[in-house]
Amino acid sequence: MDLTVLKDVATVMTPLVAAVAAFFAIRTYSKNSRLERARWLASLYEKFYEKDHLKKVREVLDSKSATLQEIKQKVAGAELSDYLNFFEFVPVLRKSGQLKQEEVEHLFGYYLNCLRDKPEMRDYIGHNGYELLDELLRDRAKVK
Repeated sequence: MDLTVLKDVATVMTPLVAAVAAFFAIRTYSKNSRLERARWLASLYEKFYEKDHLKKVREVLDSKSATLQEIKQKVAGAELSDYLNFFEFVPVLRKSGQLKQEEVEHLFGYYLNCLRDKPEMRDYIGHNGYELLDELLRDRAKVK
């Protein structure tokens, strides 16, 4: 085999090898992205559904008739702040690509609706520094 044939084979094989390497790199990246998103979901699930201080707020907000005054009487201010800060973080993760809208809906849709459907809570959220949560709830109200 002479040098010209080897050069021709190398010229043809180089793009093919690069394409195969790119395919596997993209596949690995995609798999790692899904794995990272699954970790975020598991972490968020644990923080939201398994922590007692958020559970108490969830139970109070779950009452359709609970007013802001009743909510503040039944839960400590820090607990309500923690709850709202949790949901302030969710849009950050969604905008950064760590969470998909569908995942947010599956995990937290019901509780976001509980906030959305309480006008006093919406007003409180809008006037107390929870801008991202307020935006998320306004978007949810549009598609209600």
